[in-house]
Amino acid sequence: MLSLQSLLPLRRGLNAITTGWQNLIERMRDRYRPELHYMRGPGPKWRAKHPVHAASGG
Repeated sequence: MLSLQSLLPLRRGLNAITTGWQNLIERMRDRYRPELHYMRGPGPKWRAKHPVHAASGG
């Protein structure tokens, strides 16, 4: 007959696999994509408020 002590390594291994799968599925379901919200620089309103002065060439 199997004792609980002999099943502990198997249980730990299965728990680690299950946790890994749950984390993978959770990351795949996450819809937030930071690259879609990346700010690329000042927009047209900022440029209208801050006109660029031409640098005087020597």
